Amino acid sequence: MLLEYIAIAVMIAIATLIAFIAIGMGELFGPKKRTAEKDVPYESGITPYGEGTRRMPIRFYLIAVLFILFDIEVVFFLPWAIAFRQLGIFGLLEMVVFITILLIGYVYAWKKGALEWE
Repeated sequence: MLLEYIAIAVMIAIATLIAFIAIGMGELFGPKKRTAEKDVPYESGITPYGEGTRRMPIRFYLIAVLFILFDIEVVFFLPWAIAFRQLGIFGLLEMVVFITILLIGYVYAWKKGALEWE
């Protein structure tokens, strides 16, 4: 019974070994001389100003959470599409209910201004 898991264990061991080899080669052959130019934080080609830890507006996080939420909900379409023929009219009606709830949430977020990018 445990023989079936040997292939997975070997793959994990090989992946771990490759990761350690890559890190080791970077440490061994990589540049080591630190300069003031290398220690400066780099942000999209813009010269940094102020301290590196600035407060980010909550809007960035809100849009990211909404994006993840709608992406996860869209993932539910795949199993439904695969089993559509077996589900029949009941599956179609359930998906209509699901899409309606999804659209109500989307319209609510839109009306609240959560999707506005300033």
